[in-house]
Amino acid sequence: MSLLDILLVAIRVAFAAFVPLCFIAVCVWMERRGAGFFQDRAGPNRANIFGFRAAGLVQNLADGAKLFFKEDVISDHIQHKFYFVIAPLIVFFTAVVSFAVVPFADTLVLNGKSYIMQGIPIDIGILWFLALAGFGVYGIILAGWSSTNKYGLLGSLRSTAQVISYEIPMGLAIVSLLVVYGTVNLNGMAQFQGQLLFGFIPMWGIILQPVGFLIFVIAAFAETNRTPFDLAEGESEIVAGFHVEYSAMKFAIFFMGEYIAMFASSAIIVTLYFGGYQIPFLSTDTLITYAKPVAFLLMLGLPAGMYFFAGWIRKNNVSHYPRKNDPRVYEGNIYIKGFWGLVILLELILFAILLCKSGGAAAHIFVVLLQICTFLMKVTMMIFVYIWVRWTLPRFRYDQLQKIGWQVLLPAALLNIFITSAFVVALS
Repeated sequence: MSLLDILLVAIRVAFAAFVPLCFIAVCVWMERRGAGFFQDRAGPNRANIFGFRAAGLVQNLADGAKLFFKEDVISDHIQHKFYFVIAPLIVFFTAVVSFAVVPFADTLVLNGKSYIMQGIPIDIGILWFLALAGFGVYGIILAGWSSTNKYGLLGSLRSTAQVISYEIPMGLAIVSLLVVYGTVNLNGMAQFQGQLLFGFIPMWGIILQPVGFLIFVIAAFAETNRTPFDLAEGESEIVAGFHVEYSAMKFAIFFMGEYIAMFASSAIIVTLYFGGYQIPFLSTDTLITYAKPVAFLLMLGLPAGMYFFAGWIRKNNVSHYPRKNDPRVYEGNIYIKGFWGLVILLELILFAILLCKSGGAAAHIFVVLLQICTFLMKVTMMIFVYIWVRWTLPRFRYDQLQKIGWQVLLPAALLNIFITSAFVVALS
């Protein structure tokens, strides 16, 4: 194995491991800012480091320090301490590993060698995700049972029933996709969506399977225990459910596991239904062929976009009342200078691509980086949908949750498989 092989393997494994962890901070920030926006109130805007608030991101550091230094309490009535401790680790680990099979860019070809852009490059990607997503509920079951608390036990039982109710429609929604894509390989699914329907419509899963998309997204909300399907926690009914006895870093690990699961779920939704890393109307081959024109257009677009972004920062990064030498204006100017520095660096990189050979290694690397950025943008937009729904819809009652799963989603998923199969057979 050459040095290049080792380096690329290390990069893709590091991406699959550390990007979900980094997105915890992004998700928490989006949750708080989104909640403030939807409820017409200020979000996090006080915690700072030497006056720098980073639009509320510093609040995450304050929360992390608070949870790290809080007393880690394990009550005397808890009899199964080993399972009590290992439960949050199971939830956290399964959420991280479930993302490892999601492709974040098309296969990179350098010097005649192909490098698959996945943390774990296996062919049974979607089956791996389903297995790990279902296994995560064992952590919740162990947490509720080992807590020796009635509220915790009720929360774990609710989560178990919820997974049973919604994993079946989710699997059936994927079956209809498999009929269309003809593969369980997630990279193959993403490559399939790079084609055009009738020559001008991207063949994304949401266009080919709109009913399956709705079923899968609803089931994904239930799998991640997000509102309106957060019956396992149900503060107004069972206090905090399965994690009622947890504190300090054990609670934080549950908390982080939920956001990593939301990130992984968003990534799989994007891969199955929104083209994954594919840019609409621009397949990988097209991008490699026209890498220089694309780089030139980006060179023109980046300064223009930064100009408007800087104006937005100046408009919003001011105090709500007149202040002499407003520190928020000073803070905003520092951010603007930093972003302009980043734009200049990107411009130099794009200019270097213009000087390189067409269709060479530089073009392939440029396309991969462009697809990674596209993938992360789509995932971020899907995470916003999760947050949007949470702060818009109320929690379902337990009987309503079961009714939706068994009497609505399950028949709809079976009917969708029948209709999809009929179309595929007719058109083939």
